[in-house]
Amino acid sequence: MKIKVMAFASFREILGKELDLDIVGEATASGVLAILAVRNKRFKEAAFDESGQIKDYVLLMINRKRIDPRQDLSTRLHDGDELAVFPPVAGG
Repeated sequence: MKIKVMAFASFREILGKELDLDIVGEATASGVLAILAVRNKRFKEAAFDESGQIKDYVLLMINRKRIDPRQDLSTRLHDGDELAVFPPVAGG
């Protein structure tokens, strides 16, 4: 199945704007994030803490709906789904 990953702000600098991942078998939000972390050390350092948990400030959306990274990482993804990854955003 194909999953589209959209990265924003500093994550875009690390991963690029869009990635199309081919996943064999079942896919979850945490599984896709783990693939990204294995493929890109900078992403792993920016998005995960030392224990391997996604950092509290990382914002995630599946098909443009925000999910809670502490509760919804086991959400199953389907062919054509989009996972958006946002770092913390500050403004003034």
